[in-house]
Amino acid sequence: MATEQPYARELGDFLRSRRERTTPQDLGLEPGPRRKVAGLRREELALLAGLSADYYQRLEQGRNVRPSDAVLDAIADALALDEIERRHMLMLARATRQPDVRVQRRPDRVPASTARLLPLMGVPALVLGRHLDVLAWNDLAAELLGDPADHAPERRNFLMALFDDDGARLHCADWEATALDYMGMLRAAVAADPDHPRAVAVVGELSIRSADFRRLWARHDVRESVHGAKVIHHPRVGDIAMEWDAYPLPGNPGPVMVVFTPQPGAADDQLRLLASLAGMDADRPAPARQGSTQGC
Repeated sequence: MATEQPYARELGDFLRSRRERTTPQDLGLEPGPRRKVAGLRREELALLAGLSADYYQRLEQGRNVRPSDAVLDAIADALALDEIERRHMLMLARATRQPDVRVQRRPDRVPASTARLLPLMGVPALVLGRHLDVLAWNDLAAELLGDPADHAPERRNFLMALFDDDGARLHCADWEATALDYMGMLRAAVAADPDHPRAVAVVGELSIRSADFRRLWARHDVRESVHGAKVIHHPRVGDIAMEWDAYPLPGNPGPVMVVFTPQPGAADDQLRLLASLAGMDADRPAPARQGSTQGC
């Protein structure tokens, strides 16, 4: 019978997703005739990793199996995992060896010094919690991405905003790539604490509401994202090519400050116009602001 150990469940789902994505051709093997599956069969992966098919099947099923690091290395080599995927798998597997592990859950908090810094910055910046909740922001970020204050606190979440409606897809030139980046960051947080109530709420709601979320979440991609680039469609400034960097704040795991800067070669006057609009909007009622929290 399958265990309810959440880390074992996450490990099994991750291994299954990577096996189904790996083809015999990826590993230099002949696929053979009458093949009905695109990815590797469990038996094939077990053979490549030097394991019994039954043992590997129990791993994928999340049953009470606690693999050694040597077994994990063999599986990682067989699946040709990259370094981020390998670390992700090792973290989950090592947690399965501690069935009584208790994660200390501390609320995400914005350090007072960071709260004072945000309005002084000359670029859009905001603070995200580990589950991508928007905790704090400056006026430039509100003008670039939409004002989080227009939404209830529980709805101020980058992923929820990204999947809320088609407006986010129009706002983000590279919507799916952006979604995969943020989902990969959330996946890393889920791996650290699979049963965290906020993670369960965000993933559960989006799984019910969005077929696209279900499709992309099933990929089990994981990101250690600290940098990215995107083009944002702004209703008054036009297309703005931005780069973003995430800076960890005190706490482990804890919030990060995300800072947006123009990409090299992008027009600096767009940022000045954005700042001008943010200043104009500061004197208007909140409903007059254009856009919503799009999550780009």
